[in-house]
Amino acid sequence: MSQPSSKSSLAALTLGAVGVVYGDIGTSPLYAFKEVFAHGHVPMNPENIYGVLSLMFWTLTVIVSLKYVLLILRADNNGEGGLIAMLALASVAVKDKPVLRQRLLVIGIFGTAIFFGDGVITPAISVLSAVEGLEVAAPALHAYIVPVTLVVLTALFLVQRHGTASVGRFFGPITVLWFAVLAVMGSVHIARNPAILLALNPVYALDFLTAHFGVAFVALGSVVLCVTGAEALYADMGHFGKKPIRLAWFGLVMPALVINYFGQGAMLLVHPENAKNPFYEMAPTWALYPLIGLATAATVIASQALITAAFSVTKQAIQLGYLPRLRVLHTSVRDTGQIYLPFVNWGLYVCIVFAVVLFGSSSKLAAAYGIAVTIDMLITTTMTFFVIRYGWKYPWWLCVAATGFFFVVDFIYFSANVVKVFDGGWFPVVIGAAMFLLLMTWKQGRRLMAERLREDAIDLPSFLEAVFVSPPVRVPGTAVFLVSDQGSTPNALLHNLKHNKVLHETNLFVTVRHHEVPWIGFDKRCDLAALGNDCWQVTLHFGFKNDPDVPEALALLKDRGVMLDEMETSYFLSRDIVIPTLGEGMSFWREKLFASMHRNAAAAADFLNLPTNRVVELGAKVEI
Repeated sequence: MSQPSSKSSLAALTLGAVGVVYGDIGTSPLYAFKEVFAHGHVPMNPENIYGVLSLMFWTLTVIVSLKYVLLILRADNNGEGGLIAMLALASVAVKDKPVLRQRLLVIGIFGTAIFFGDGVITPAISVLSAVEGLEVAAPALHAYIVPVTLVVLTALFLVQRHGTASVGRFFGPITVLWFAVLAVMGSVHIARNPAILLALNPVYALDFLTAHFGVAFVALGSVVLCVTGAEALYADMGHFGKKPIRLAWFGLVMPALVINYFGQGAMLLVHPENAKNPFYEMAPTWALYPLIGLATAATVIASQALITAAFSVTKQAIQLGYLPRLRVLHTSVRDTGQIYLPFVNWGLYVCIVFAVVLFGSSSKLAAAYGIAVTIDMLITTTMTFFVIRYGWKYPWWLCVAATGFFFVVDFIYFSANVVKVFDGGWFPVVIGAAMFLLLMTWKQGRRLMAERLREDAIDLPSFLEAVFVSPPVRVPGTAVFLVSDQGSTPNALLHNLKHNKVLHETNLFVTVRHHEVPWIGFDKRCDLAALGNDCWQVTLHFGFKNDPDVPEALALLKDRGVMLDEMETSYFLSRDIVIPTLGEGMSFWREKLFASMHRNAAAAADFLNLPTNRVVELGAKVEI
């Protein structure tokens, strides 16, 4: 690649990172600083303003700049990031410690479940806080805040099925404009009161923490809102790469955020009466309505990033075996990462509408927001320790030093938010707990089902050997039998022989394996073993970000002597019906929940991209 082209690509990726990665954290100035003083727990005085601003600056520096941008971005799973990628890295790093690995998996899945709570709160609080500017512009418009918010969110979820390719190109420029406006607004007030820059000194933060510990502890629960969206840095690494994300942060995002926060503080030193909504009070009257429009656009972009992430995380959880198959629609012919899951889309929408109506203001939602953010930050830090200790083989003392400091910081912020559980923090926790129940019920149910099928299974090589002692009629074409347990005789084959009394000329027994790595290339897609008499055992390997396309993968076998005529190939599936029973396994109500999830899962043929006109499904009952 030529140098100009390389620079152009880097610039485009950096612009894209600004639009997608930093949309969430970029809208934090709408509510983070005002929440510290909103409830009267932290007195409004110059000493506290300096202390809070210092805390915010050093929170951004320690948690985002040092922890995420410099340390955690290094922990990529074949270029991919995010909690599931980190979970996969950590579980592989401790694969020789099964008990520890199992505990890490549970912790990581709980963090993934809490992410869905974050995915509900972010659009609700972001759009609400933007629309609340109407009240500053005209107090009489207060009654319209919730309805306008619901209209904006409804429009956002309605367009999801069309994909974001058409509007995505505008995300970067709009968000860059947003950060520029943040910086200009803050600079004007800093210029009027430059002494506010003294708050960059960490002494002010330390004095605030030590001199007023009780007040400072309460303040920390709101200060942490300035780093909401930090997880997106890591989650979106696969889309943009480390360098563009780092350039965008240090070159534009962090300076704009700091300038805006300090501008809000400088204004409150002179006009403490503006504490109800300092962000909008910074703007001149003539600019209020354009600013509300820009803020709404910025919060919609931030919400879009969370919705897209929810689709991606759900798909990854499905392929790792923690959720049943769901209908996945691709909204772009060029970008395989652009997907739409109708069930997730409307499930999120219902929860978000409920949150907006239930809480009614960004201040009430802020109490719910912090706990979801801090739980995921704690889990990411914990996973990082096991990756750098057991995966990268760094010395014990270095691993403890590198992650121990961040763990203490995260735990302090988590503790400050725990006290808000009854003020709204319960909401994302309830969503996370419900998702965790579904994730673990599906995983455990699948394990119980596999064990029961294995108990009744017939060894495939032995069965074929017995069949070919007195072989049945062979009919032209190829039969592909999908079997979950490699080496077992599929029920579909037993039923086919029993009822049709024929066997195809070529028979492939295919097992699909999903691995804890994001991508597996075509060169490692297929394993092939001959079973004799034109029967073959095939194992297909997919990463958790690969789209499982069985016909495409089987077409690769032509280079290994197995030719498939697309029009002469039939796919046989076993459609198992789960029967819950009392006794061992899960509790009866969880078995019924699993049976319901299994019954309502999307068709395996669609999930594996099988041609629907050549699929034969044969049912069987499985008691668990």
